[in-house]
Amino acid sequence: MRGAIDESRRRLLKTVTLGLTLVPVATIPLRIALAADLPLVASDDPTAKALKYVSDASKSGDAKPGTKCANCAFYQGAAGSAQGGCPLFPGKAVKAAGWCSSWNAKT
Repeated sequence: MRGAIDESRRRLLKTVTLGLTLVPVATIPLRIALAADLPLVASDDPTAKALKYVSDASKSGDAKPGTKCANCAFYQGAAGSAQGGCPLFPGKAVKAAGWCSSWNAKT
């Protein structure tokens, strides 16, 4: 009898562990969809000014060639999207072609 209870408990723990592991993965599409509905960062936004954010990296004298929001570690938009969320600008979206001084290579 004890063996059946132990086996049942193991199965339950495996299922719960797997479920908890998959929750962050399952919410990715939701986060991407929500980011698509966010308003774009305005050029006069205080955080945007402080981080030298521009919606087009080619128009920044500080951006190195090839650096843009789409290939930044902070960018939360889907691959190929025109815009996406960024934790540096909570509640706002940035252009994939944009750039700011906090750019960090995506690994």
